[in-house]
Amino acid sequence: MWLKPEEVLLKNALKLWLMERSNEYFVLQRRRGYGEEGGGGLTGLLVGTLDSVLDSTAKVAPFRILHQTPDSQVYLSIACGANREEITKHWDWLEQNIMKTLSVFDSNEDITNFVQGKIRGLIAEEGKQSFAKEDDPEKFREALLKFEKSFGLPEQEKLVTYYSCSYWRGRVPCQGWLYLSTNFLSFYSFLLGSEIKLIISWDAISKLEKTSSVIVAESIHVCSQGENHYFSMFLHINETYLLMEQLTNYAIKRLFDKETFDNDPVLDDPLQITKRGLEYRAHSEQFKAFFRLPKEETLKEVHECFLWVPFSHFSTHGKMCISENYICFASQDGNLCSVIIPLREVLAVDKTDDSSRSVIISIKGKTAFRFNEVKDFEQLVAKLRLKCRAASTQDDGSTEVAISSDSTGLSENFEEQPLTFPKECSKTVNTEALMTVFHPQNLENLDSKMLKEKMKEQSWNILFSECGRGVSMFRTKKTRDLVVRGIPETLRGELWMLFSGAVNDMAANPGYYAEVVEQSLGTSNLATEEIERDLRRSLPEHPAFQSDTGISALRRVLTAYAYRNPKIGYCQAMNILTSVLLLYAKEEEAFWLLVAVCERMLPDYFNRRIIGALVDQAVFEELIRDHLPQLTDHMTDMTFFSSVSLSWFLTLFISVLPIESAVNVVDCFFYDGIKAILQLGLAILDYNLDKLLTCKDDAEAVTALNRFFDNVINKDSPLPSNVQQGSNINDGKSNHAKVDITDLIRESNEKYGSIRYEDIHSMRCRNRLYVIQTLEETTKQNVLRVVSQDVKMSLQELDELYVIFKKELFISCYWYLSCPGLKHHDPSLSYLEQYQIDCQQFRVLFHLLCPWAHSANRDSLALWTFRLLDENSDCLINFKEFSSAIDIMYNGSFTEKLKLLFKLHIPPAYTEVISKTSSKGDELSTEELLYFSQLQVSKPADGKETELGRKSPEKGKGKIDIQAYLSQWQDELLKKEENIKDLPRMNQSQFIQFSKTLYNLFHEDPEEEALYQAIAIVTNLLLRMEEVGRKLHSPASSAKGLSSVACDSGPSEGNTESSVKKDPSSPREEHQWSFAFEQILASLLNEPALVRFFERPLDLKAKLEKAKSSQLRSRTKM
Repeated sequence: MWLKPEEVLLKNALKLWLMERSNEYFVLQRRRGYGEEGGGGLTGLLVGTLDSVLDSTAKVAPFRILHQTPDSQVYLSIACGANREEITKHWDWLEQNIMKTLSVFDSNEDITNFVQGKIRGLIAEEGKQSFAKEDDPEKFREALLKFEKSFGLPEQEKLVTYYSCSYWRGRVPCQGWLYLSTNFLSFYSFLLGSEIKLIISWDAISKLEKTSSVIVAESIHVCSQGENHYFSMFLHINETYLLMEQLTNYAIKRLFDKETFDNDPVLDDPLQITKRGLEYRAHSEQFKAFFRLPKEETLKEVHECFLWVPFSHFSTHGKMCISENYICFASQDGNLCSVIIPLREVLAVDKTDDSSRSVIISIKGKTAFRFNEVKDFEQLVAKLRLKCRAASTQDDGSTEVAISSDSTGLSENFEEQPLTFPKECSKTVNTEALMTVFHPQNLENLDSKMLKEKMKEQSWNILFSECGRGVSMFRTKKTRDLVVRGIPETLRGELWMLFSGAVNDMAANPGYYAEVVEQSLGTSNLATEEIERDLRRSLPEHPAFQSDTGISALRRVLTAYAYRNPKIGYCQAMNILTSVLLLYAKEEEAFWLLVAVCERMLPDYFNRRIIGALVDQAVFEELIRDHLPQLTDHMTDMTFFSSVSLSWFLTLFISVLPIESAVNVVDCFFYDGIKAILQLGLAILDYNLDKLLTCKDDAEAVTALNRFFDNVINKDSPLPSNVQQGSNINDGKSNHAKVDITDLIRESNEKYGSIRYEDIHSMRCRNRLYVIQTLEETTKQNVLRVVSQDVKMSLQELDELYVIFKKELFISCYWYLSCPGLKHHDPSLSYLEQYQIDCQQFRVLFHLLCPWAHSANRDSLALWTFRLLDENSDCLINFKEFSSAIDIMYNGSFTEKLKLLFKLHIPPAYTEVISKTSSKGDELSTEELLYFSQLQVSKPADGKETELGRKSPEKGKGKIDIQAYLSQWQDELLKKEENIKDLPRMNQSQFIQFSKTLYNLFHEDPEEEALYQAIAIVTNLLLRMEEVGRKLHSPASSAKGLSSVACDSGPSEGNTESSVKKDPSSPREEHQWSFAFEQILASLLNEPALVRFFERPLDLKAKLEKAKSSQLRSRTKM
């Protein structure tokens, strides 16, 4: 590798280098200890240790080339190499291209300048074809070389970054280098002759966390496949950990959670991942989550500045964040002030002429925001004006969807200017919230509760007069305090839309809901069936859902969402949440609120595996351990909290609290996100701590919590008594004290408000690994339980085979943008169908595991085996099918192995294989392999088509056919063992190929000669038998030609091939010769050498161990 020229003062410093070649201008040196017998003694060991520990050019490679000028003691390092071949190539190039040119220069300075320029030009040219960019530091180029040399991974593997650290082997730290690449975490150390090389794929990591101990202050703990690894002594441990966390979660998403990854174009190409890109992405995700912006937004610019807060008469310090369609601000001085300004609302962007470097943004509603002390404010103003011009162009011709109130107006004006969306959706869509229809407020009869409600409204109107109203209002600590007290009934829908960010989704998609409703009407699938079943279970005690008005609105919203997002479709708990949304928001608003909850605020909650809810339950357990340790010590099994809290997270406490109390929880959720739910959960456990500590079992604890929920009230709720679910309890005599929901929420904020969003995000990432790997382990155990009943392999062998099978699927997905394997992982399918491999992946595994893989025609054998296993002709096979073939090869009887070989040489498995590339012999290219695997071959009509058609009921259908599954299961139970008499006969060309395969299998066997002789005798005998049979059926016909061929055939493969050439020349007859399986079996049983060959015990365990160690290397070679 060419290096950026750097000065080397002493060419033989410390005698670490030995001269190999030299001329007038260049010196080729070898590192002492490399290429010497015995490693160069103690000096060689010391040099090797220095190479591993020190960050220098010498560390990188054992060979280097220096440029020297006569009469000078200064040398320049210009090239290095990992081996002699590489450095010799560079040396030869210098002699052929540079040496002759240098003689024309007059001065040594000109020579040095020329050499430096030439080497830099070579590096620039090299960088165009390398993953290391031209502007990367020189050290990164060196690290890339060391990474490639040390681990031998495919050149497509992209090194993201590297760090110096210590790896703890027991209690001994080993200093070395940690390399983070797109698919692997790798560590290399060489100390005093002891080499440590560690490669862990990101998808195999089940735990990643920062830990500390008595010995090490801070370290990173990595758990992979049951093994623990600890890395410490990082210069920037937080940066390293965050990057490892991102790469791990990226791999988990890409390989296990394809649904999320499909919607993530940023990380679609693993070869484009960079450290800077990952950091940028992390900031962008944090930005969108904090401001609740649409998922399409990306963070473009960040500017530190001060925002003038008019109602407080001071400027708050913070950061202005700019995306494609929004300008946002968040304070950083503890004032909890934030602002979101959509560009669609901006009327003008101005700058001041004074020294304040201010940017003034005017929006609709006569409101202006002043940002002071903005660096590069003039350029920023120019950019914002361009953005606003583009946004206004997009909005031309469309209906305005949001109105921002004048922050200087009187409070009375705000009742006339709520957040409105005038665009009509559809005649069938409700334009009013159900609460206003079924519970209109009676302003003439104001009781104490209604008076309190009016006081709440007045408090919010005062806030609106100060902070503005609408999407661009100031959000401050006072806003949070009012939310904790409970949002007034009349403002609830409007503020839910604001705080959730649903207002922005709705504004960006005018008319979308009406279109989706019309398109989804009349559709029938599994989701709509489940929706219909649950419609009348959604708040059945509420009058709104005892009428067709509420039921129809609920049906439209849920069906429209299932149509919009078929990957989620419909999940139980969505009906409960949506029914509450419909009470306080208009129908279209309720739809967008549901979108915000399912797709942004509670990601991965409402799908088949409810991964998001399981992750947050794990986070909740972690918080319980931190904040309520006495409860953790008392509970023997932490899964109790998971089972009891699942409904809390899925329904935001709506399913366990009375409706009048639950809506206050929803208020806090839309303002604070999942943090509000976690805080409330901790407060509830804390409130019931004494009772829970006295409980003897889980049932008693559940009863205590249910009794507590029954006694949670909302004393200020203006809802009528026939709607309040807790009213009948409130009126009755109860020994249990009532708990007001407002007090409970306030207490949760006071005690647990210190929990930070960043901590929750980190815990979510950490626990997501654990949850997904646990689900994967469950999948594996279920697959092994099903498959173990049909094979003779031990459970341990089956487990190792499954790991290799799944690993091959993942390896083939590591370096390819459009990997077919990724499309085949669907966690919603049955366990057996979740992971399936195609023909190319099967060929790799066949070469690694099959005892017949040494055969000359092994690619053809792999192809035919794949076609045999692919019964439903979808060009994919699952683990059960794969393991059945391996089991026969290793544990099958003589008859079973022979039957497998026989079936490989008859349709549908067999197809004639002709490689287009004759130079490769029997080896097939990937294109040829995939072509032949998809080739349809006619086979005897045996009525199997319909059976195979229902082999996999879920394939090609919009929903899973349960009846088809039951029918398939019944057929499998009744299926009898295949009778050898049912096998089709093998025709002459197939038999000849069958004989050739047997010859190839016997190659290099200890009994090779005896086996060749035996197969020649069997072939001869079978042909004679067939000749006699033909004479009996057709005396006039003659088979002398075939007989002579059979008589003359010897043990060589050439004789068998001669029969192929002779046969086509004979005239075609109606009755061509063919063989039944019984005939071949009986003939082969008469030859002891053949029986010994097929009944010889094979060591599957050793083969699996070898395959595991060479699986990645085999992919590298390919």
